[in-house]
Amino acid sequence: MTTSQLTAKDVLAVDPWLENEAGAIVHRHDLFRKWKDTIQNVEGGYDKFMKGYNKLGFNVQPDNSVVYREWAPNAIEAVLIGEFNKWNRISHPMQKDEYGVWSITVPPTATGEVAIPHDSKVKISMIAATGERIERLPTWIQRVTQDLKVSPVYEARFWNPPASETYNFKNPRPPKPESVRIYEAHVGISTSEYRVGTYKEFTTNMLPRIRDLGYNVIQLMAVMEHAYYASFGYQVTSFFAASSRYGTPEELKELIDTAHGMGLTVLLDIVHSHACKNVLDGLNRFDGTDHLYFHSGPKGQHELWDSRLFNYGHHEVLRFLLSNLRFWVDTYQFDGFRFDGVTSMMYKHHGIGAGFSGGYHEYFGDSVDLEAVIYLMLANDAIHTLYPDAITIAEDVSGMPLLCVPVEKGGVGFDYRLSMAIPDMWIKLLKHKTDDEWEMGNIVHTLTNRRYGEKSIAYAESHDQALVGDKTLAFWLMDKEMYTNMSDLTEYTPVVSRGIALHKMIRLLVHSLGGEGYLNFEGNEFGHPEWLDFPREGNGNSFHYARRQWNVVDDPLLRYRYLNEFDKAMNHLEQKYKWLSAEPAYVSLKNESDKVIVYERAGLLFVFNFHPTKSFTDYRVGVDVAGDYKIVLSSDEKRFGGFDNISLDVTFPTTALAWNDRKNFTQVYLPARTCIVLAKV
Repeated sequence: MTTSQLTAKDVLAVDPWLENEAGAIVHRHDLFRKWKDTIQNVEGGYDKFMKGYNKLGFNVQPDNSVVYREWAPNAIEAVLIGEFNKWNRISHPMQKDEYGVWSITVPPTATGEVAIPHDSKVKISMIAATGERIERLPTWIQRVTQDLKVSPVYEARFWNPPASETYNFKNPRPPKPESVRIYEAHVGISTSEYRVGTYKEFTTNMLPRIRDLGYNVIQLMAVMEHAYYASFGYQVTSFFAASSRYGTPEELKELIDTAHGMGLTVLLDIVHSHACKNVLDGLNRFDGTDHLYFHSGPKGQHELWDSRLFNYGHHEVLRFLLSNLRFWVDTYQFDGFRFDGVTSMMYKHHGIGAGFSGGYHEYFGDSVDLEAVIYLMLANDAIHTLYPDAITIAEDVSGMPLLCVPVEKGGVGFDYRLSMAIPDMWIKLLKHKTDDEWEMGNIVHTLTNRRYGEKSIAYAESHDQALVGDKTLAFWLMDKEMYTNMSDLTEYTPVVSRGIALHKMIRLLVHSLGGEGYLNFEGNEFGHPEWLDFPREGNGNSFHYARRQWNVVDDPLLRYRYLNEFDKAMNHLEQKYKWLSAEPAYVSLKNESDKVIVYERAGLLFVFNFHPTKSFTDYRVGVDVAGDYKIVLSSDEKRFGGFDNISLDVTFPTTALAWNDRKNFTQVYLPARTCIVLAKV
């Protein structure tokens, strides 16, 4: 079975502006088809090819024998060692086949039990081509642990819990959400205590909080096992191991299953853009060479990240990475992925020092890493073929055309891309412009500047901004007054009043205008009062900032709860009216002197007054659909830390007179620094 060929006509049907690049896109698709056909003809298709974890690594057979296989073509000898054989480097030799795969079958004990005890330590001992003996952690291992009191180096464990301790999934996956409202979370920091949080605690404490806030998707960071806690999960050592910092594999399964029971979709932050360069507990120099999973020499090094880069053009590397995707979906029941570092993958310059103007020539020339792009096409095509409801999101700053178009139409196949320009814009405004210098047209342009038909996820601030050395939006807005004036028992100062007002307005504007999905990093919904700083040498290995202070939002006397309540109201309103899955908004007004923005989306009328001092009575706003309107959300409500200057009981009739290119108008009261949402009665 061959994949159908793409033509230039097919490309231009998606985007006529791609005329000059159609040849490059067809060529890219031809290379993709060649790989897909190879996988079909040689491996039996995606279904079989992506189950590499059932063949490689450790697999218990029906008779309780254990088969262990490892791809290490450049090793000249290999032995399985572990606690089960007292680390004997002779007793369990492995045999190599013609493809460079070593294997051994460990028979069951005399009483018929698995000979390698559950959770016991294992390693592979090899003789490299240089004659040197090297010992490594199995690459497909599903459990590794770290004892920092002894060494930062991980130890591999054979994970085979008895039936009584194996978690069995109870809940079906929820249906694919029409509108994605994503809560990006890190299990380790999800506790108020001075330590690493656990999967169990996240299940008990965080899942109900996320559900009640109105989010319907959770994006879990730092789950793939990583060498250094402070890397935020981005220096992956063991790609098939769920991080043991937070608990056991069974406890992660329980977390995801419980989330599904609450109707929450769960995505994994997948790191296939690079790998940790650790040798003793990573993939680097696994069989003694620098080019097993990676490119050799400088091509295999990411200078900025100090990590290794995969050789996406190698058959066995594709087996490893594609099987890795399927493993997380099959074994843990994840519902999809946010692919990290997609810009770094797609370009040979990795985005370092590259500014993307939006000219189409930047995306299809010599700077593109075709092997990596084709891997992403294969990954998206395979995941969506096997799991039609899966969600894939690209972290891409370049804005590559067709990134979020199906592969069969010439695209890379993602469902969404992250609109990374939006959080950058807010930081620049807050750092460099006074409130009266904000340009409404520029704000609207940044929020609406996306390719039609390609879905994007909008977010007001990124998790990187929460890190030490940077500031969250709340910190930029209120700074030191967050420590002194966030209690209702203290004065409502101009700084705090402005901060709370703009925090709400920025979020609603981004949520309703910026994309087809919305994302928030945990804690930012209530303006978390501290940055994020993981334990490290520079801070005395302190957990003081490596946690989320839920106590401040749960305290009825503190003003953080106002922001939390607004976040909840905003999400629940979207759930009701589904503006994220509606057509993009029609913006009818961007008034620079009044600082007013007006637009319609999903039958709702959104009105924002960003003016720092001016309030407007009977402000005329255009609206296309005639009728009576009522306010369904106002940032000025008392429960959101507002002043209750806007009455929610008033009905706003329309007048059949064209205004701002809309067929009708109505008149509203707009206090300074407030926003309202109106719906037809």
